[in-house]
Amino acid sequence: MSLTPAQGDDGVAAVDRALAIVDVIAHRSDPITLADLSRATGYYKSTLLRLIASLEKASLVVRRSDGRYALGRYAHELGRSYEAAYRLTEVLLPILQDLVNRGTESASFHVYHDAQSRVCLLRVDSHHSTLDRIRVGEMLPLDRGAAGKLIKAYHGTGLAPSTKHVIALSMGERDKNCAAVASPVFGLDNEFCGAISLSGPKERFTPEAVEKMSKMVQSAAAQASESLGGRWPQGSR
Repeated sequence: MSLTPAQGDDGVAAVDRALAIVDVIAHRSDPITLADLSRATGYYKSTLLRLIASLEKASLVVRRSDGRYALGRYAHELGRSYEAAYRLTEVLLPILQDLVNRGTESASFHVYHDAQSRVCLLRVDSHHSTLDRIRVGEMLPLDRGAAGKLIKAYHGTGLAPSTKHVIALSMGERDKNCAAVASPVFGLDNEFCGAISLSGPKERFTPEAVEKMSKMVQSAAAQASESLGGRWPQGSR
């Protein structure tokens, strides 16, 4: 059901007020009382209580036994996800850039999105004049493409990292004119993080080029895994 302008405006204002509450709590080193929260936000206590009730349901805010308020479980989960995403960028982007600087095809990092799709989280275009068309944030099929094969094999399956599952090749699966080689990246406790992929026009994926790029992408994935606290399968580089 669509909202009327008035309903929409009221909804946006309520979200803004709720986020202001979360922001005040997040910037406090200690839990905060309702009175202090009222002074910090300028909202009436009745307004705060109504909004906090919704924030508590979402586990963004929790009311302690002493009556003071602190960030809830979901707020901390968001923080961990944010930190993990930026940690991946910090580690992986220079590795992808190095692959491209060494003359490979375009380098990307793909992660699980849902049961049907993966998402390109990071991308560095190659220096070639012709490229495959993939952009950061683009959704791609999980059942086609080299990175998709690895994500489908590892994500949520309990498959242990092994030398048998560190490289995948696709030739014209997702796009009849494109090809790719990919290798998995692991983090702490050997949790699967995603897959590094080298992709480009299929015509450049000769047997010699595939062999060379397969070694390069495995080496890059091993470096990334080690930097993220993972253990790369022995004997696969």
